[in-house]
Amino acid sequence: MIANSLRWTTRDLEVMPDDGGWKRREIIDGELLVTRAPHIRHQGASGNIHFELECWSRETNLGKPFQTPGVIFTPTDAVIPDVVWISRDRLANGTDEAGYLTTAPELIIEVLSPGELNEQRDKELKLKLYSLHGVQEYWIANWQLKTLEIYRRTNAQLKLAATLLNEDSITSPLLPGFSAPLVQIFQ
Repeated sequence: MIANSLRWTTRDLEVMPDDGGWKRREIIDGELLVTRAPHIRHQGASGNIHFELECWSRETNLGKPFQTPGVIFTPTDAVIPDVVWISRDRLANGTDEAGYLTTAPELIIEVLSPGELNEQRDKELKLKLYSLHGVQEYWIANWQLKTLEIYRRTNAQLKLAATLLNEDSITSPLLPGFSAPLVQIFQ
């Protein structure tokens, strides 16, 4: 028996045909993960998080949020998170010529899509990946349950710090003075 040694890379992604945005292709540890366009409520929550971060960022000028950016950690680890926030310092030297992030943003947000495999991808695979590459904070938003899990870097690993409910507000030590009611995120 021969083990499958096929490992996908960002170079492989470059030659794949464009499908008009219906599929999201990511690579984690050389494994190709393909998902379809998310539910409209998923996109709504993602857009609301981006909006709140954008408003705060314009006031503070400390960094910038982006929706569905390409983040290339290594040739075999390339993902498209729902939202990221990156400081001005990291952003200054953290992109390649194609406009992809090549350094870890301080904050990554994923909005869960329904299904066990989607949950496993975001809560296990991506959690490990983001932890390994120095992400400071990772939020997992669940638009169906109206909850948000906050993972913060502790002893070089992302650990669950809080689970917020719909009546709570999101705050972060990374974002001084930032506060967003979860009810507005999931409206």
